[in-house]
Amino acid sequence: MPGAENEVTIPEDRLLDLAVRALERGGMRAQDATAAARVLVLADLFGLRTHGISRIPQYLDRVRVGGIDARAEVQVARVAPGLAMVDGRNGIGPLVGMRGLEAALEGARAAGIGAAFARGSNHFGPIMPYALLAAEQGFATIIASNATTTIAPWGGKDTRLGNNPFGIGVPNPGGDPVILDMALSVAARAKIREFAARGEPMPEGWATDAEGRPTTDAAAALKGFLLPVGGHKGYGLAIMVDLLAGLLSGAAYLTHVRAWDKDPGVAQDLGHVFIAIDASRLGSAEWLRERMADFAAIIHDTPPADPARPVMLPGEREMAALGRQRREGVRVAAKDLRKVEELAEASPSG
Repeated sequence: MPGAENEVTIPEDRLLDLAVRALERGGMRAQDATAAARVLVLADLFGLRTHGISRIPQYLDRVRVGGIDARAEVQVARVAPGLAMVDGRNGIGPLVGMRGLEAALEGARAAGIGAAFARGSNHFGPIMPYALLAAEQGFATIIASNATTTIAPWGGKDTRLGNNPFGIGVPNPGGDPVILDMALSVAARAKIREFAARGEPMPEGWATDAEGRPTTDAAAALKGFLLPVGGHKGYGLAIMVDLLAGLLSGAAYLTHVRAWDKDPGVAQDLGHVFIAIDASRLGSAEWLRERMADFAAIIHDTPPADPARPVMLPGEREMAALGRQRREGVRVAAKDLRKVEELAEASPSG
């Protein structure tokens, strides 16, 4: 495996403990640190390293310069049986995300379908952990967030909207849920940063340079803008996600969102939306299990164009990684683990 010499394997519970202690040392309350760490460790379990424990130093760097409030008390207002407004009060993103998810699930338990709109947040990690936690409790979800501006409006040559992650999860009693977790750019900016850090060219079609010219130079791409998935259709989806997650939540939107990498000491005021559906209200567990099994079989039985690459459902690769790494230990970059270990042993902040 390329780069394996720079990786280490660590048990899930040990990694979670380190992440919790690092966030606590950075100023978070124990209960809040546990909620946030759960999201980040799940990201690593899924193999989504760009959104896992590697984010902890970034979050805490912003805490130190006043850009994030590690002690923020997230507020949830229940405005209708199935609807909640969440004020993250500039807290660490995965904490705000967890409170938003919990509020949506509470609404769905009461009304069959629940939604929570969160504002005053920051980068909240990947969508897949939230969708998994909901699916394990029998809920389907639609989850999205706005983000720092990295995409130009279709036909434009300056950034006005983010890659705005969007996801849908469907529970599967007795089996793995089906989870779509995608950014609305062809590739996430974090992946381009990885290519730039290694000094390697990135794939074609991911981004342009500052003049709007397609490029494979990752460093030039970081000064330009990302290309939306599906061209004008991806642009349209990114717009609608920002209207839901940013505008309707009361958060910043479009160019009002501040870039954490350019202004680390300034609140981003990101917005998220969580919609949860209690699948048990639609039919019995056995009914859903049978239908999900039939659905998966139809997809899996599709003759593959490449025999070495069988047809898979969205999120299936990540779910396989989750199971494997829970058994064998989580593979993380050695440098990321060292940094989190250092933060876990540092003198407490605040």
